[in-house]
Amino acid sequence: MSTDVGSANGAETRELLHFVTQRTRFALCTNILQHPDQLPSMYELEQLNPSVSEATVYKHVQKLIDAGIVEEATLPDEERRQGYPWKFYGLSDEGRQLLENHNLLEAEETLQRIYETISDKSEKMRKYEGAPRPDDD
Repeated sequence: MSTDVGSANGAETRELLHFVTQRTRFALCTNILQHPDQLPSMYELEQLNPSVSEATVYKHVQKLIDAGIVEEATLPDEERRQGYPWKFYGLSDEGRQLLENHNLLEAEETLQRIYETISDKSEKMRKYEGAPRPDDD
């Protein structure tokens, strides 16, 4: 991926980086990276961002999906369980590559360790963390 100032592709890359590193969107990307399965549900993303409204979290996740940075993963009907989420959000291959190309994945392991230390998770949050996730086939 070129970041040459004079190239059209470089300008597009800079715009995409600026888009992804906007405060809320970048927080959502780091939430995905730090999640044990790197596939949090919308509820988990909302809980990890208590200072942001649920509508704002949803709006920014949708923008990240539209930009090809995040993708939605759903459980097949036969694997869904009542009372558990069935839609999850993870980085797309393109999103992961963009972050990696610009050294924005350097803290991935640290983020995961920090997530493990969160001790005030609600019962519902712990339940959702243990929800079945789609396979990475």
